[in-house]
Amino acid sequence: MKKAIITCAAAIAAVSGGARAQTAPEHELSYNVGVVSDYRFRGVTQTDSKAALQGGIDYTHTPSGFYAGTWASTITWIDDAGGDGNLEIDLYGGKAGEFGNGLSYDFGGLAYIYPGNDFESVGMEDANTFEIYGQLGFGPAYIKYSHAVTDLFGVPNSDGSGYLDVGADFEIGGGYILNLHAGHQSVANNAGDYTDWKLGVTKDFGVVEASLAVIGTDIKPETKGTKNRLVLAVSKSF
Repeated sequence: MKKAIITCAAAIAAVSGGARAQTAPEHELSYNVGVVSDYRFRGVTQTDSKAALQGGIDYTHTPSGFYAGTWASTITWIDDAGGDGNLEIDLYGGKAGEFGNGLSYDFGGLAYIYPGNDFESVGMEDANTFEIYGQLGFGPAYIKYSHAVTDLFGVPNSDGSGYLDVGADFEIGGGYILNLHAGHQSVANNAGDYTDWKLGVTKDFGVVEASLAVIGTDIKPETKGTKNRLVLAVSKSF
C-alpha cells in the first residue's frame, strides 16, 4: 500500500513559499522505482517477508497543490490467503499545501487495487479497498487519519475502519533523516485492532536513496509476517 507521505511532502514543498515555489514549473511529473527486502504495510508483511519490486508515477499541479499518481508493487498476501493475484496497484489524488507558520495540510483519496483477487471464493469480500485521508503537519512532524469507505482488504463488514498515523522525519546531520512512526489500525466490527511502529533512517546518496528501518507490531501471537523485522529499501526518483 502506497505510503503517500513522500508524494505529499513533494506537493507541499511545491506550493510553499520561497525560491522553489517561484521557479518551479506549473506541471511536475516524476517517476520512482525501487526494491525493498520486505514490503511491510502498517507493520504487516505483504510479501511473506520476501523482497518486492515497486514503482510509481506522480503528477503535481504546482500552483494549486493538487496531485495525482499511481504506484505498484509485487505482493504474495492475496495468494497466501487463498485468493489469486500477485500485484497491487494504487491510484491516489488529493491536495496539499500550507496554512503558514510551518503548518501544512494534505487530504485526498487512495484506491488499493488487486487485479483478479478472487477473494469471494474463500469467503472474503473483494480485496480492493478505497480510503479517504487527511493529514496535518507541523515542521517535520505529522498526524494522519485514513478512513475506509469500503470493506478493508477483504475483511467482511469492515467498512468504516480507520488508521491513525503519527510520525516525524528529522534531519540528524550528514544527510541522514531519522524516521519515526507509530500507527493504530482499528477494524470495524472485528477484533483485529492492532498497533504498529517504525524506527528508521534514510539517506539520499544521489545515485539512489536508501532506508533502513526496524518495523514491528503488537499483534499476538507473533508470526513471521508481524514480528519485528529489519527492512532495507533502495529507490531512485527522476
